[in-house]
Amino acid sequence: METVIITGGTGLVGTALTRLLLERGYKVIILSRYPEKGNNNGVTYAHWNIDTQSIDKEAIQQADYIVHLAGANVGEKRWTAARKQEIVDSRTKSSELIYTALKTIPNKVKKVISSSATGYYGEFNDHIFTETDPPGNDYLAHTTVAWEQSISKVKELDKQLVIFRTGIILSREGGALKEFYQPLRFGFATILGSGEQIIPWIHIHDIVRLYFNAIVNDKLEGTYNAVAPNPVTNRELILTMARVAKGRSFMTTYVPGFALKLALGEMSVEVLKSVKASAAKIQQTGFQFSYPTIGEAMEQLFSQ
Repeated sequence: METVIITGGTGLVGTALTRLLLERGYKVIILSRYPEKGNNNGVTYAHWNIDTQSIDKEAIQQADYIVHLAGANVGEKRWTAARKQEIVDSRTKSSELIYTALKTIPNKVKKVISSSATGYYGEFNDHIFTETDPPGNDYLAHTTVAWEQSISKVKELDKQLVIFRTGIILSREGGALKEFYQPLRFGFATILGSGEQIIPWIHIHDIVRLYFNAIVNDKLEGTYNAVAPNPVTNRELILTMARVAKGRSFMTTYVPGFALKLALGEMSVEVLKSVKASAAKIQQTGFQFSYPTIGEAMEQLFSQ
């Protein structure tokens, strides 16, 4: 039985990935600041603390793989200077702790699989971003570059590394879709800004399968865009969700860009940003998406 450590294991992706790994016979260790509060369910909880740079040595010694999902939620709070620093630190300091642990603790870890984000890219009209494109020049791009650089040091230790630049994850359990759906509960399909901005997205089932594929496929290495092969505009995403969930029982409304800027501050830049990221590289490895189109994704999500 192989063992997988997951950081950020109680989040949206971590919870779903843990479930799949247990079903497939893996042992799962979730790193937590408060492991004594963990609900077992076949999972082992082990201590780590990025502020004190401490980690459970036995957990590292047991692990065959590390899935690194930890990081403060980018959209949870307004971007004050303190919050922006917290977002960066939660990613880079956790990566540094993993690197230091793998460097100083005898271990058998074969591969580290790390989350990243399509926020890495800038915004260029009609450009399809591939993994070789340079980063953008905004806050999230700088954050994502620092994030990837901090975890890339594990390659110095002869470990394989996979980085998934992830788009918006669609799930009924949380994340962006839950926020998109809130106005629809009251009959409003709410489009943000012009609605023409391109949204890189992926179904929760497919992102979990990508992480599992990175574990079982020892040839998979490097950086990949974790996005569905058919990006859509914000307008198309919202209206597809509304039609699938409500039929014709909704009214289309728009939130203008200036209102988003007032409500969200600097974070509105990301809400209104248009990023078309290519899924070609991961598809060329043989990976097939279960939900390649927004229609298929929404049908599955709202048929539950």
